[in-house]
Amino acid sequence: MRILVTGATGQIGSELTLELRKRYGGDQVVAAGHRKPASEALASSGPFVSLDVANRDALAQVIREHRIEAVYHLAAVLSATGEQNPQRAWEVNVSGLYNLLELAREAGIAQIFHPSSIAVFGPRTPRDRTPQDTVLSPTTMYGVTKVTGELLADYYAQRYGLDIRGLRYPGIISSETPPGGGTTDYAVEMFYYAVEGTPYTCFVREDTMLPMMYMPDCLRSAIELMEAPCARLRYRTYNITALSFTAGELAEEIRKHVPGFRIEYRPDFRQAIADTWPRSIDDSAAREDWGWNPRYGLAEMVREMLEALARRKAAGCLYPVAAESR
Repeated sequence: MRILVTGATGQIGSELTLELRKRYGGDQVVAAGHRKPASEALASSGPFVSLDVANRDALAQVIREHRIEAVYHLAAVLSATGEQNPQRAWEVNVSGLYNLLELAREAGIAQIFHPSSIAVFGPRTPRDRTPQDTVLSPTTMYGVTKVTGELLADYYAQRYGLDIRGLRYPGIISSETPPGGGTTDYAVEMFYYAVEGTPYTCFVREDTMLPMMYMPDCLRSAIELMEAPCARLRYRTYNITALSFTAGELAEEIRKHVPGFRIEYRPDFRQAIADTWPRSIDDSAAREDWGWNPRYGLAEMVREMLEALARRKAAGCLYPVAAESR
């Protein structure tokens, strides 16, 4: 099956593309992004095309020329960046998805993976063990676009029979790609500053608890969902999570490995976003329907993250997160 990954230079896309190429073959997976690949592995392991998903003609050309049969649609403007430019967030997140769904309908694309987010929830949603079926009341443009995306997926599946699957991802933590403008970026930035031996100024409160997931679990969840038999799936988009912790708990776990790590908490506009999101997620439907089971807890994730970033630093390829703490 010929696969297209949009947003392939982003945090999830850059690693998912490599994982798909390992699984299905490099030539079978086309990476598409609006900027050049940052890693040599992504650039050299298979085809890459420059693409703005809001440009329908360009997207159609890629699908046609590469004979695409399945799409992992990861192109998106994230929550914090979306609040700075909500018009662009709508254009990429909604118009880009609409373009893809229309082209999929016309071209007969077999499967589409379209991730959603915990940003679909809001102040009227239960914040502890947020259920699969609940009120969606986002307060950010990113959240609004993700709710719209879920509804579009439902419509195109019911009206045209498209096989569209998605996950409401929590914050994703990765050692391979830098943060991409999300509200949960502090959970990634903290590691970079700890490895550099630099004090970190955290943009949420110490007691802020949010659901999170380590990248290996994130990649595995997408592929397992796409490979699950359709007859087992009750939902188009599933709640999913791995662990929940506060910013303070993460800092304390990091200090077990980096005793001198210093952190100051100075909340900014992203705190208001985090305060509307769940503290923990009920993903029992994913576990029951297609066997989801995360492999990483807090201790395992922190240990692997610090080891991976230390190796990157020693090799001189640690991404600079910021010139100074935010």
